[in-house]
Amino acid sequence: MKPGIHPTYERTTITCSCGHTYEVGSTKKNIRVEICSHCHPLFTGGQQRIVDTGGRVERFKKRYGL
Repeated sequence: MKPGIHPTYERTTITCSCGHTYEVGSTKKNIRVEICSHCHPLFTGGQQRIVDTGGRVERFKKRYGL
């Protein structure tokens, strides 16, 4: 590798909106994400969790009277 042209690779913390944090290696520092493997519906292990972004669930319930 040529010296001085690559970004530094260091330990950083990824923080999810659900509150979980993960420590990984990255070129960026303090990454924030909206959804992670702990709160994503595919990975919740059979538990139903509603992930609402922008009031979609409320609009659906209001539209169809649920």
